[in-house]
Amino acid sequence: MSATRSTYVEEEGVYRFHMEHPVPAYLVALVAGDLQPADIGPRSRVWAEPCLLPTATSKLSGAVEQWLSAAERLYGPYVWGRYDIVFLPPSFPIVAMENPCLTFIISSILESDEFLVIDVIHEVAHSWFGNAVTNATWEEMWLSEGLATYAQRRITTETYGAAFTCLETAFRLDALHRQMKLLGEDSPVSKLQVKLEPGVNPSHLMNLFTYEKGYCFVYYLSQLCGDPQRFDEFLRAYVDKYKFTSVVAQDLLDSFLSFFPELKEQSVDCRAGLEFERWLNATGPPLAEPDLSQGSSLTRPVEALFRLWTAEPLDQAAASASAIDISKWRTFQTALFLDRLLDGSPLPQEVVTSLSQCYSSLLDSMNAEIRIRWLQIVVRNDYYPDLHRVRRFLESQMSRMYTIPLYEDLCTGALKSFALEVFYQTQGRLHPNLRRTIQQILSQGLGPSAEQGGAGADTDADPPALLLGDEAPSSAISLRDVNVSA
Repeated sequence: MSATRSTYVEEEGVYRFHMEHPVPAYLVALVAGDLQPADIGPRSRVWAEPCLLPTATSKLSGAVEQWLSAAERLYGPYVWGRYDIVFLPPSFPIVAMENPCLTFIISSILESDEFLVIDVIHEVAHSWFGNAVTNATWEEMWLSEGLATYAQRRITTETYGAAFTCLETAFRLDALHRQMKLLGEDSPVSKLQVKLEPGVNPSHLMNLFTYEKGYCFVYYLSQLCGDPQRFDEFLRAYVDKYKFTSVVAQDLLDSFLSFFPELKEQSVDCRAGLEFERWLNATGPPLAEPDLSQGSSLTRPVEALFRLWTAEPLDQAAASASAIDISKWRTFQTALFLDRLLDGSPLPQEVVTSLSQCYSSLLDSMNAEIRIRWLQIVVRNDYYPDLHRVRRFLESQMSRMYTIPLYEDLCTGALKSFALEVFYQTQGRLHPNLRRTIQQILSQGLGPSAEQGGAGADTDADPPALLLGDEAPSSAISLRDVNVSA
């Protein structure tokens, strides 16, 4: 359980848990299953099913203590005693959750070392921002997520260098702008202070604006004081002042101006176009974004390869591109490259064919974060020779962060009947919430031909009746590109 101590009385068959500090109700969580522990540090262990334990242990042994120590140097003592991690089945609805003393994380993230690192460090950062100091309302989730994202990137800069942090930030900001195009610049959920009013679904608050627009505002505050170390000192004082309480944005901003009286005298909160109030309440993208030039050594090769694949003539460009060995790239580099290709889809068919010849087999051996992006390219470009890879992926992946994007793309294009067939064959292994969401996507995507059992559909099973039953929600939610950690 998300608690500091537990005891088990075998004669009674009773577990007892104790939490020393006050926590908000949403952080109280319990997990039960065939879970085995293994120590990975002086105050950390992993809990996992026996088949996962060796992998989880080898990937995190020693690392969590390194991240905790870096966070303590930045933001003060870790107050929760233990930092354990439990790996949950792939059907767990979200990537990770920062329950104190016992972070919950989805087991499928073990495939990708870099995404595992970032997701766990993000949850470590929540030990200070979100768990110790909590946003008072769900309308200001950025106070938890924006600050935790900033702290996460300070920790990765300290442990892995500025270039890696800038690469990961560029990757996330790309996704933020993609979501902006999807939702529109006037979307109310793009505000930092979202109002839970008619027309705003609370579940939509778990979006990249909460994280990345929130991060950009916190980064902007750090730039105002001109020294990241001084800003670290402010955040330490902020945590110390509000520890084990809930706050609103004004608490953070008043504390900031009190800590930096020279900035208060300069009225930095009212600078034209960058007013604090505008940061909080304007829709649209961040008012300012960080300088990511320190990551150019990692992002420049991505840009160069993307330009090759969009150059003329194709045969010469493909020959030059094939000489670049992306198997030696970081995961975030490959994902960023594929995201750029996704942004340009649909691509000319000859380009997709050449991409497949060059990369399909290689990408097939990489982690799920890479494969999902290549398969989205396959689907958005109706590239049938690689469609069997899409089927195989959906038959093995039960996580919403991998299934939802593919189903949305399948139902947007000409492959709705294929989507129906695969879903009908795999639905029994999906989490009920995920199954309903996919039903929702498929029911919205059904055209007349699909309703009559179109080409490729399982005509013996009558899938439309299955999809349009009482469980199907009434309106679709677009979830593409919004999968995030908690």
